Amino acid sequence: MKKRKIVILGAGHVGTHCGSSLMYGGLADEIVFIDSDEKKAYSQALDLDDMSACLDTKVKVSSGSYDDCKDADILVNAIGRSRKPGETRLDMFGDSMERLNDIIPKLKQIDFKGILISITNPADVVGECLRKHLNLPRNRCFSTGTSLDSLRIKRILEEKTGYDRNSISAFCMGEHGDSQMVPLSHVSIGGIPFHTLQKRYPDTLGTLTLEQLQEEVRMSGTTVIEGKKSTEFGIGAALAQIVSSIYHDQKRIWPLSVHLEGEYGQEDVAAGVPCVIGRDGIEEILEIDLLENETKEFNHSCDVIRGYLENAKLLLHC
Repeated sequence: MKKRKIVILGAGHVGTHCGSSLMYGGLADEIVFIDSDEKKAYSQALDLDDMSACLDTKVKVSSGSYDDCKDADILVNAIGRSRKPGETRLDMFGDSMERLNDIIPKLKQIDFKGILISITNPADVVGECLRKHLNLPRNRCFSTGTSLDSLRIKRILEEKTGYDRNSISAFCMGEHGDSQMVPLSHVSIGGIPFHTLQKRYPDTLGTLTLEQLQEEVRMSGTTVIEGKKSTEFGIGAALAQIVSSIYHDQKRIWPLSVHLEGEYGQEDVAAGVPCVIGRDGIEEILEIDLLENETKEFNHSCDVIRGYLENAKLLLHC
């Protein structure tokens, strides 16, 4: 039987929490960490390998080299530093481009046949740069995009409405950053459109505005960064859900940042949109009907990403 092998680039907060989430979910037989700080990668792997003694499933955890990518099913890009208090994700653009100039030439030497999932911020830009420079099809190279933002909007709506977040259908689109948007016309609770519930309960739900919700989603990451200097648990769990959908061919619908080829009227850009995830990675991009104001917000978000992709052409020399 073929072993499920996952390689994680980056043994920092995000990379190691992705590893632990994969292990707790029984989603890998082998996990390999690659980091420019080889001692750190080795130590993190050893610590996680100790943890595996408490799990029901056997997982081999180690540090390695780019040669380990050759037979990996999934490659997770989690390189880079944590966002600093006061920074936006786009402020990390320059640092992330420097790291891509280092890792892309190494990955080009490997005939990687698996699926590449990028987390590094700015997520939309980094994921698209990797896809383009590694000449990978869009179904096999994408970023987590608005995955974490979509988890946050559910948490926020649970706090505001009192309904369990698992009964709430909501997601974010566009940039994983300040220009992201919530298509409120597609938010529902127990199958009932959110707008309908607002009319039923004007004194409670009716007082909530889209602007308030979007601002809280945008500020959620900032609050975590200011309090503990990094985000790690949420994105680790989100990555595990994506990997689960791939390995189990679940056809889960999940918001991911993927290269758009005319969907939503957008081209030459990668942005967060609802996707169907299965064994082949992104198997379908769902085009939902957006209201006029929602379309305007989404287009603006795509323009922000597109601007940074243009700047990336000047900084990437690989």
